[in-house]
Amino acid sequence: MAENGPIDIGRRKFIQLTGAAAAGTAIAGCSDFTAFALESRAALLTGKPGSPTMPVPPLPDPIREGRASAPATRVRIPYANGPVNPSVVEDDIPTTLPFEFKTSGYTCALDLPDVMQPWRDRSAERIDAAPHDADGVRMFEVDGKLYDHPVGQIQFGLQNITSYRQTSDLFFLNRAKAQAQRLIDRRVETRGAWYFPYPFDWAQAVHTGIAYTAPWYSGMAQGEALSLFSQLAQLGAVSEAERTLYKTAADGAFASLLRADDAKPWVIAKDSAGYLWIHEYPIDAPGTSDYTFNGFMFAALGLWDYYQLTRNPLAEQLFDGSLTTFNAYFPAMRNKGWLSHYCLTHQIPSSSYHPVHINLLRQIQWLSSSARHAYLSDVLMDDYPYPTLGANGGTIAFTAGSYTFYKFDGTGAVTSSTAVSFARDTQAPASQRVRIQGRGVHYLIKEGAYAGWYVPEYFPKVYLLGEWFRSVYRPQRTATFPANVSITCHKVDANGTITATKTVEFASDSNAPFDRRSIVNGRPMVQITAGSLTGFWAPSSHVLTDGR
Repeated sequence: MAENGPIDIGRRKFIQLTGAAAAGTAIAGCSDFTAFALESRAALLTGKPGSPTMPVPPLPDPIREGRASAPATRVRIPYANGPVNPSVVEDDIPTTLPFEFKTSGYTCALDLPDVMQPWRDRSAERIDAAPHDADGVRMFEVDGKLYDHPVGQIQFGLQNITSYRQTSDLFFLNRAKAQAQRLIDRRVETRGAWYFPYPFDWAQAVHTGIAYTAPWYSGMAQGEALSLFSQLAQLGAVSEAERTLYKTAADGAFASLLRADDAKPWVIAKDSAGYLWIHEYPIDAPGTSDYTFNGFMFAALGLWDYYQLTRNPLAEQLFDGSLTTFNAYFPAMRNKGWLSHYCLTHQIPSSSYHPVHINLLRQIQWLSSSARHAYLSDVLMDDYPYPTLGANGGTIAFTAGSYTFYKFDGTGAVTSSTAVSFARDTQAPASQRVRIQGRGVHYLIKEGAYAGWYVPEYFPKVYLLGEWFRSVYRPQRTATFPANVSITCHKVDANGTITATKTVEFASDSNAPFDRRSIVNGRPMVQITAGSLTGFWAPSSHVLTDGR
């Protein structure tokens, strides 16, 4: 998506800044964030629907950065094309893990509110712009011909399930069923498992070595299929026959995650260090797969869904191994102070996938009660925060004084600057809070005389008013106030006005629970939920949060 400059919807009253007007400019690495919508349903987690919440990034198309083509030669895909026998599928599920791998004792937390469970943050509209066939199944067009796209169909089915949960409209449930039925009808049964083939050729344009001829298979599709079938099987509106079918389909997909890479097809392997990987793009030569982070994390959500359905201990062990791998390879995913890497093999920063990593790690905290993965999500958020402030933007507060405003080119280099002085405290509308590579966090002024100029964030001189980008935790986390350190905490209303202040200093390290982390008046802060600081925000840079 191209960067279109600051969003300008409506006019708001602000103290007028003086100086020459200027147009907005694109900043490298942030263009894919501009279309984010603020997810209002997440306000259910906090009871504060008026506050901006953590944006939910658009679902990336896992094959958009490559070249899809019709199969070079006529291929026969060995679709099962026959009736499903639940007893046979159940008997084929392995009863042991495919190999030993490193684990850490992570478990599946099942007592979650519905809104915190997988895929509840994504929904479908009645009108879908993507191509569909006569059965209402979402398709993928290659050279003028429609093909099945397993991940696309699975994700669309999951979005429709969420819409059905929200509306009770059977239109969405039936559309979700159509996607699931297509996967069932075009399954490949081999190695005692179900696989969902891609029927077209595809090659990654950026990541060398990733090239497939039909049929090929993806661990992302296999893991996400667990979510689709498991969720359908647990809906009260499906018939008993359908419930049995979906449970059987989930069993067949799960069996594929218990088949090692010693035969074809395969999607799961162990690396040379003993860590488990569910490969979005498996390559047969050992150690040459892409080691893609997001596809693996999406598959882990499916393991949680399947465990919720079946309580199969092998699913929880694979979930444990997956989270262990995410933790172990986080330093390789992270690109300190900038966008995280898409995969381990190529180490390419990605503006599309960085917010997906943030969102998935936050969900994994809910699904596992792991403070560690919440902390990893926090780290990525600080490395490269969500730039957009939504359609209405936000308000920057300036204290009286002198400032330098900037313009940057696409690499982040300064193209112009101007000195500005304010005789009194003032405010300005902003459309972005964005990190400029190597230059820290800046605000993009949205309206007035300095529209299109960037100003560096510097609390308490320049900061964004109010609470932004709330990340909620379950269970609550722990903040440690270091001994003999004076820390000033605040209560803040919806407009960013400080309503109470308390400065604390403890003789020894002191712990306090917190339930959320947000950008509050331009700083990452945590909200304390017990003791004398209940309801106060503490600067996260001044306390030690758990999960480190």
